[in-house]
Amino acid sequence: GRLFLCGTIHILRESDYPLSPGYEAAYNHSDKLVLELPPGSGDGPAMASRMQELGRYPDGMSLEANVKKETWADVQKWAAAHGNEASVFNRFRPWFVSLLITSKEYELLGAKPDKGVDQYFEAMAERDGKPAEGLETVEFQLQLFSKLTKEQQMDMLEQTLAEVSTISQEYDKMISAWKNGELAALHEMLFREAERYPELMDLFLKNRNLAWIDRLDTMLKKGEKA
Repeated sequence: GRLFLCGTIHILRESDYPLSPGYEAAYNHSDKLVLELPPGSGDGPAMASRMQELGRYPDGMSLEANVKKETWADVQKWAAAHGNEASVFNRFRPWFVSLLITSKEYELLGAKPDKGVDQYFEAMAERDGKPAEGLETVEFQLQLFSKLTKEQQMDMLEQTLAEVSTISQEYDKMISAWKNGELAALHEMLFREAERYPELMDLFLKNRNLAWIDRLDTMLKKGEKA
């Protein structure tokens, strides 16, 4: 068997294309495409609806009552700067608010999931009739967030709020490092917060990568080309 491992970015801009020729070469020399999520996972309203279901507080609970005063003040400030009412965010848990803020910030940069590397190759595989599968499921990914402790959720939201002011510059740096294969720069950006938030790094990066290795090793032993 043979596997091509390609580092992908899930949210890109139209201007970030074309990709490095290595991606197309790997795709062309593979019999199967293996993505983080199965093809079609992002289609339709089901995923957004499930996220809201898991991310919403029960009646009588609020974000304001579950985070530090400074964090709630920062959420209010961010909401006002983006033309939103903070009350909209008050109904949701910190992890969900963190994802909402991140998504909006990337959207303002012109970066969207439908322009991401995964979607690009998913569409290509569908066009070419090439088999494709995922290493995880949407439910698994959403449960990663919903099972975070109150403290971990606060860390996640605080980290997001601390990064919004520099997201534009950091995004450009990350894309440039990724496209040019500057591994040291990429590593520095990805692991900058590792010491401050080690539990989050383990949950969202290390543990998942270790689980993927077992799946990929099984494919290799079966003689698959992916």
